[in-house]
Amino acid sequence: MTDMNNTPAPIVSKPKPRPRPQVMRLTDAAATRIRELMQRAESEIIGLRVGVKNGGCAGQSYTVEYAHDIRPTDEVVEDKGVKIMVDPKAVLFLLGTEMDYQADRMQAQFVFNNPNQISACGCGESVQLKPAEV
Repeated sequence: MTDMNNTPAPIVSKPKPRPRPQVMRLTDAAATRIRELMQRAESEIIGLRVGVKNGGCAGQSYTVEYAHDIRPTDEVVEDKGVKIMVDPKAVLFLLGTEMDYQADRMQAQFVFNNPNQISACGCGESVQLKPAEV
């Protein structure tokens, strides 16, 4: 487009989109355990699906299940060679979370070190989460 003096209009570039933060990260122990689960699964899985559901003493609990496919709305996290599909409804609650795997004589489980966790019940099965401040 030109003005009356035939001088070209200045080209205005669009600002680059801000990079999206990675929703979760994995410890080496969690990545190793996910690889083991993928190898031992009875059907082919591409990773784990992680989410948050309502319920339990403190109000919410984490969900972990096999992921056989990537859903169009999944937030896909690739870390240390494995994939985690995050339920879109859980993204704000899991932003900044580190997923670990811990095993001792009494139990073996994935542990979520979540900066958005306000409290947890005494049994350790449920948590209270707040949405991340972005």
